[in-house]
Amino acid sequence: MAVFVLDRSGKPLMPCSEKRARKLLAAGRARVHRVMPFVIRIVDRRLQDSALQPLRVKIDPGSKTTGLALVREAESIDAASGEVRRELFVLNLFDLVHRGRQISEALTGRRTFRRRRRGANLRYRAPRFLNRGKGRGWLAPSLRHRIETTLAWVRRFEHWAPVTALSQELVRFDTQKMENAEISGVGYQQGTLAGYELREYLLEKFNRSCCYCDAKDVPLNIEHIHPKAQGGTNRASNLAIACVPCNTKKGARSIEAFLAKDPARLARIRAQLKRPLKDAAAVNATRWALFEALKSKGLPVETGSGGLTKFNRTRLGVPKSHALDAACVGQVNAIHAWSRPTLQIKCTGRGSYQRTRLTQYGFARGYLMRTKSVKGFRTGDLVRASVTAGKKIGEYIGRVAVRATGSFNIQTVDAVVQGVSHKYCRIVQRGDGYGYAWSITPSNTGKNNFPVSSRLLTGRLRLNVATQQASQGGGIHRSI
Repeated sequence: MAVFVLDRSGKPLMPCSEKRARKLLAAGRARVHRVMPFVIRIVDRRLQDSALQPLRVKIDPGSKTTGLALVREAESIDAASGEVRRELFVLNLFDLVHRGRQISEALTGRRTFRRRRRGANLRYRAPRFLNRGKGRGWLAPSLRHRIETTLAWVRRFEHWAPVTALSQELVRFDTQKMENAEISGVGYQQGTLAGYELREYLLEKFNRSCCYCDAKDVPLNIEHIHPKAQGGTNRASNLAIACVPCNTKKGARSIEAFLAKDPARLARIRAQLKRPLKDAAAVNATRWALFEALKSKGLPVETGSGGLTKFNRTRLGVPKSHALDAACVGQVNAIHAWSRPTLQIKCTGRGSYQRTRLTQYGFARGYLMRTKSVKGFRTGDLVRASVTAGKKIGEYIGRVAVRATGSFNIQTVDAVVQGVSHKYCRIVQRGDGYGYAWSITPSNTGKNNFPVSSRLLTGRLRLNVATQQASQGGGIHRSI
C-alpha cells in the first residue's frame, strides 16, 4: 500500500512506497503525520520543488459498503490503431463500511421513547407536526450519511494526495423489473434494465454461491424455485442462483421435493427469497445526489455504468471486491498492481448523546458517564499499552473503550483485552469516528497473494514507528 506524503507546509505530494517511507523516517527527513491511513510529512521539501502526476479517486457506491480506489493514470497511443489507451496503476484500495442501518434504528428508538413519555404524561418535548418542510432533494439521514461519509473521504484524499479527477459508477437497479420480469408497455414506462441488474441482484442476494450446495467460484445459473414447467414465473422472488450440477439434478422438481431431506436449507432459501430490495433502493436514491456533490468540488467527474464496470473487471481478470470494482469504473484499458491489501474503514460514529441505558420497555436501568473523556482518553482512540505488571503483561495496540474507573478495554487485532489501566496507555492517534482493519485482496485464482503474517507485520510496523516517534517527540498530528 502506498504511503501518503505531505510537504513541509502540509501540501500533498506524490505517494511513495513503504520502503521509501521507512528510509525517510529513519533518516530524520520525515515525521509521522497520521497513522491510519499512514501519512508522513517531509520536513525538507516544498511542493514547488516536486513533480506531480495525475491521480484519480474512483468510487463504487454501495448500500452497505462503498469501494474507493486511488489510482495513477498513464495515457499512451496505440501504434497500430492510433487510439488513446488509459492504463491505471493502483496505489491504494479502501472499503468504506457505512452505518445507515444503525442510524435508522437509533432514530426509530428515539421516536419510540418520546412517544412513551408523551403517553405517560412525563417530562417531554412538545410534539411538532406539519411544521418542518422537506426541501427539494431531501434525503433520509441514513441515506445522507452514505453521501457525506463518501465525500468526507474524498476530501481527505485531496488533502493527502494531488487528486486531479474523480470517477463514479452510476449504477441503476430496476426494482420493477426485478419484481415482475413480464411488465412492459405503458405500465413499465420505458424500462430497459432487465438482464444485468437482475443477475447482479441475485448474485448479491445469494452471496455469489449456489443456494443448494454453497459452491463458489463455479459457473452459476439462474434457477427457478417453482419450475416453469409447473407454472413458475420469472419474478425475482421465484429466482435463485445454482451451480450447473445442482440445477441439472433438480430438473423440473419443486424445491420441497428436491430438499425433502434438508429442511434447514429449505427454510433458509425461503427466508432469502423474501429479502427486500432496500439496498437497491438506497443506491438508486443516492446516486445522483452523490454525483452532484462530486461535481460541486470543481474536479472533472467521469461516470460509468455497472455493466461497464463488470465488463472491465471480467476482461482484465480482476476478482470481485468493492475496492477493485471501484478501480474498474469508467474507461480502463489496462490495470496494474491491483493485488494489494485493502484498508477497511468502518463508520463507528463519535459517540451518542443518550446518557441512559433503557430496558426493552423504555424504562431507565442505568446511567452512563456525563463526560466522554477519562484520564485524557476517549472511546475510539488508537492506543499502545505497555503493561509491565499484573496478569496482562505485554504490548497491546488497538482501539480503546474507556471506563470511569480508569480501567480500559483495548480491541486488538486478535481479541479484546479487558481491565488495562490508563497508566500503561499512550495515545497513537485520536479517534476520528472510524475503525480500521486490513483485509487481503483475493487473486483471480481464489488464493490470497499476501500472507496474513506479512499483512499484520506491515500494520504493526507502521504503528511501532509511529509510537516510537510519539514517545521521542516526533509529533503525531490529528487528521485534517
